[in-house]
Parts: sequence; structure tokens; C-alpha cells
Amino acid sequence: DIIKYRAMGFIEDLLPVLDSFHMALANEPTSQELKNYLVGFQFIYRNLVNVLENEGVKEIAPNLGDKFSDQTMNAVDITVQEGEENLVTKVYTKGYELHGRLIRPAQVSVSKNKKEEESKNSVKTDA
Repeated sequence: DIIKYRAMGFIEDLLPVLDSFHMALANEPTSQELKNYLVGFQFIYRNLVNVLENEGVKEIAPNLGDKFSDQTMNAVDITVQEGEENLVTKVYTKGYELHGRLIRPAQVSVSKNKKEEESKNSVKTDA
């Protein structure tokens, strides 16, 4: 197990770099020069991800509307809305595992039913 998880600390140190790549790649370039940089960033990012995957790192990338899982996600915000509760409404950062061991949970916002929230608020104001 020691050999299997030897890279965990190093991978934890790389996560802010991966987060920066995600932010940079999520923006739409406004000029040809920026588009050229984006192609280079995508190439570097893909190579970095391939190296990490070869070491046993798996990305936890929840999609909007996925059911919240406390095993792989951390709810950092609540979105009050109509409909089903505990669905992912926004992904702030992706999570990562190393050989099935959680390195960092995905940071997400989850839905909370608007009607239930309103009834809680009315109870507080009545007290």
C-alpha cells in the first residue's frame, strides 16, 4: 500500500494547477492569439491528465443534475429552487481519487426545495 499511495502528497500539490487549467479552459478566447494559447494549454492539460491517470488518479467530475454523494462530493453551497432536492446545481472544483482512495472531494452546490425552505423561514419568523 505504501508504494501504491506514494504519490498522494505530490498529487494533492498538483490539484491547484489542475483547477487553474479548468478555469482557463472554461473561458472562451476573444482573439486569435488567445485561441492559439488555448490550444497549447489544452495539449499540456491532456498530457498532465494522462500522466496522472497512468499513476492511478481518477477524476471525480459530477454533472449538473447528478444526485449528491457525500462519498465523493462536498456541498459548499445551497441553491434554493423548485423540484428535487440534493441535486448538483454547480461544480466549483472537481474531485480526485488515487486507486479508489479519495484525495479531494468535488466541491459542489446542491439543490434545496424552495417550498421546504419557505416553511422553515415562516416557522422562524413566527417564533
